[in-house]
Amino acid sequence: MEIFNDINSWLNEFLVNAGVMAPIFCCGLIFLEGILAFLPLFLFITINILTMGPILGSIVSWICTVLGSFTTFCLARKVLNNYFQKKSKKRKYLKKIMNSISNLSFTNIVLIIAIPFAPSFFINLGAGISKIPKLKYLYSLFVGKIFIVLFWGYVGTNLVECLKNPIVLVKVVIMLLLAYVISRVINKKFNIDERY
Repeated sequence: MEIFNDINSWLNEFLVNAGVMAPIFCCGLIFLEGILAFLPLFLFITINILTMGPILGSIVSWICTVLGSFTTFCLARKVLNNYFQKKSKKRKYLKKIMNSISNLSFTNIVLIIAIPFAPSFFINLGAGISKIPKLKYLYSLFVGKIFIVLFWGYVGTNLVECLKNPIVLVKVVIMLLLAYVISRVINKKFNIDERY
């Protein structure tokens, strides 16, 4: 608990000293988190929510994380896709993995993106080197990242309570179920799997 109290003290000191630059700095870092896997997304979302308020902070964090993730996807598609497609022709196991990723439904992609502890960089990279259509992945990011921002925003602003209370795990399951239901409704309404 002492470690988390130290983090809380550091966060308060950072917010006081950084002032209006804190959310601007964090937006840039949220964008970069989609490209650099080691950055702590929950910390930047928490700072945005504490400085901009729960609604604006969540919306700005959501837009930044979608843009960062889609940038990684596009870079992987442009730089690495041809290399992995050639490799997959020679190696059957790689071809099987690539086909499995390429054939994921919209709902499954949303669920993978919405898992709070899933490494978004590797998800974006995997999607980028597959044959998942760009628009399908972008729509998946728009839906899936809502739940990531809500989860990390809640955990970040109630960190000590979350560690003491196991009900947080129940909330994660509920959020994943919501992500599943919403993605099914959107998929049915817009025929995303059939169109892309």
